[in-house]
Amino acid sequence: MKALDRKLLRDLRLMWSQVLTIALVVASGIGGFLTSLSAVESLDDAREAYYAQGRFAEAFATLKRAPLALAERLRAVPGVADVQTTIEQVVRITVPGSSDPVLGQLIGMDRRNPPRLNLVTVVAGRGLHPPGTDASASGADGDGAVIDALVSQGFARARGLPPGATLQALVNGRLRTLRVVGWALSPEFIFAGLFGMPDQRGFGVFWVDHDALAAAYDMSGAFNRAAVRLAPAGARTVGERAVLDGMAALLAPYGGSEPLGRAHQTSHAMLDNEINEQRVLGTVLPAIFLAVAAFLLNVVVSRLVSTQREQIAALKALGYPNSSIARHYLQLVGLIALAGLGLGVALGHWLGGLLMGLYGEVFHFPGMVHRVDPALVLLAGGITLATAVAGTLSAILATVRLTPAEAMRPPSPGHFRPTLAERAGFTRMTPALRMVLRNMERKPLRTALGIVGVAAAVAIVVMGNFFRDAIGLIVDTEFVLKMRSDVSVWMVEPVDDRLALQLARLPGVLAVESTRFVDGTLVAGHRRERILVRGLPELPDLYRIVDVDGRAALPSASGLLLTDRLAQKLGVRVGDVVQLTLPQGRRRELQLQVDGLVREMMGLNAYIRRDALNRALGDGDLSSGFVLSLERGREAEFLAATQRLPAVSGAFSKATMLRNMQEITARNIRIMSSVLTAFACVIAVGVVYNNARIALAERAWELASLRVLGFTRGEVTALLLGEMALQIAVALPLGMLLGRGLVGLTAQLLKSDQFFFPVVISPATYAMAALAVVAAALASAAVVRRRIHRIDMVSALKTRD
Repeated sequence: MKALDRKLLRDLRLMWSQVLTIALVVASGIGGFLTSLSAVESLDDAREAYYAQGRFAEAFATLKRAPLALAERLRAVPGVADVQTTIEQVVRITVPGSSDPVLGQLIGMDRRNPPRLNLVTVVAGRGLHPPGTDASASGADGDGAVIDALVSQGFARARGLPPGATLQALVNGRLRTLRVVGWALSPEFIFAGLFGMPDQRGFGVFWVDHDALAAAYDMSGAFNRAAVRLAPAGARTVGERAVLDGMAALLAPYGGSEPLGRAHQTSHAMLDNEINEQRVLGTVLPAIFLAVAAFLLNVVVSRLVSTQREQIAALKALGYPNSSIARHYLQLVGLIALAGLGLGVALGHWLGGLLMGLYGEVFHFPGMVHRVDPALVLLAGGITLATAVAGTLSAILATVRLTPAEAMRPPSPGHFRPTLAERAGFTRMTPALRMVLRNMERKPLRTALGIVGVAAAVAIVVMGNFFRDAIGLIVDTEFVLKMRSDVSVWMVEPVDDRLALQLARLPGVLAVESTRFVDGTLVAGHRRERILVRGLPELPDLYRIVDVDGRAALPSASGLLLTDRLAQKLGVRVGDVVQLTLPQGRRRELQLQVDGLVREMMGLNAYIRRDALNRALGDGDLSSGFVLSLERGREAEFLAATQRLPAVSGAFSKATMLRNMQEITARNIRIMSSVLTAFACVIAVGVVYNNARIALAERAWELASLRVLGFTRGEVTALLLGEMALQIAVALPLGMLLGRGLVGLTAQLLKSDQFFFPVVISPATYAMAALAVVAAALASAAVVRRRIHRIDMVSALKTRD
């Protein structure tokens, strides 16, 4: 073994604790990088594989009723490769032993002609038997008949419905029994939640016999849903927008809404949004960790070079070239970085598997395997080594520039002068405080970087708990301030508003408000956006418009009130006129003025007064939904009563949805905040411990001298740790400001059509960040204090002449 190699091993052994803390900081950055990006790649790979395997459609159209002959006309639209028609209906489901309102989407499967698009994969139980077999008789239409059904896996798991279980479904006003014959998956419902919420218990998909569903809704020879596969981009002469417009023209006479491209399909949009969010988190947070690691490596190597001046001089005098000495220190840095990389890869693989397990509860694939791509590991390794070298290059170059004669001399004494506070007139301070302040001012860069490192730890804890605060505000705004009703019901078709009087007489009803929602497309110049226009009362009370600051707004008497993100996408401002296209039935194009903007956190919404919407449509006093306030404890009784009203197609309970959603989100947020808090503590320990150890090594002679002069161990410890305490005292408020800035940046990067995370940080989050970092600092201080008490004064007082 070469002499430099033996020296390398000896240095690593002597500074093992510092090596460990720096490696842990590197591991935290690499672990976060690999966790997020490996999960992104695994999700993306599972999605693309399943889309191909399940022949996921690229466009979707919903209409009221159209003859099957229309499918051939849709296939003739330029750019369309294939069209698959189905019958689909949303019905109310009753789960045995539960009074919670549940919605189910029934999809008819033609067992004579197997589907070509959106293939259904049976993952448990059996599929629907082909027609003509004995088992298929139970699916025939008729009063009291049992309908075999495949159930979406997420709903079946959440509700504990094994094959053979039965449920009740209100099908076209008749109560039918659904028998679960198997669990199924479809690329169309990788994410299956009500209103885009992760509510696995409140919404399920049921694939049933096509003929039975057609007979129940008198839809024989007709369809109300079309899935479309487009010709490959290189083989068609028109773009996707032109294809969708061509389809829309054919669908309009049959009550068809504007066809959607895959980008706007609910399941795909939610999955795509999650992938984009993880890409952001996998970039922003690891960058902070690696920047702190670069600072720590710079400090440690600089200190090592300064304490090994004689050794460097001796090596140069013995003929070792500068390149060998520089390579020696680069090897030291590289080994620390590689140790952190190895720990980070292991951590990233473990946390990535945990994250994929959490995703598996919301996104459902036939096979979802967490895999860390070797190319991703190589990229992480390259980033780690580049960061380590960049952080220590100046210190290593200093060894090259150091001549043997200069290195043999002791370092020049430090230049001390009155502190900034003393020059400003604050002279009444203890000698210990004066010594601490002068030492911090003598090395301003190291002091500043130490403060920034601790501040970064505070910022990461703030970041980790921000999501809890933001989602708490979203839930409070959406479910308390905005949705003040207890139950919402909606109709099969818009009905005369006098139905509100009938609903008011049902058990437990305290108040009723009417609403009207209309699907349409807002067009402004060349920009267009598919939206749901919400018609509300003049003074809404049970379903209000509330902005991110908790302020209520009122719908306009004649124009539109848009969310700010929708206005931004359309490029419009208050006073501009937009076109609202309503393709259902007779195609109508309304010119409406933008009367106001509101900053909401969920969705792209447009509001108008219900009476104004009815006038613009040329309709009478119609409503398509009602929101109701109920007496406490009478929700189940009310929901049961609504099942006897044929016009009511569905009901939604605010309390049930909130409970179901929080089962998943509360736990996931708790896990995320715990992991980021642990990472932040690693940073705090790394910064505080290494700074204290370096200060101890550099000032060992000074501290030993003070002990000889009569200072107690406690007084000597206070001198060293006092500097650390002052840095932390400055870093805490700075870190809170940095955390708020990081939260603001992340919120902007995560902004999407589905969500806008408000920049809200509770006092509890700031307190938790401060306590976590202070606790990590105290643990580091305890270790350093033991080393101070063990100083060998004889060795420390030896000086070089």
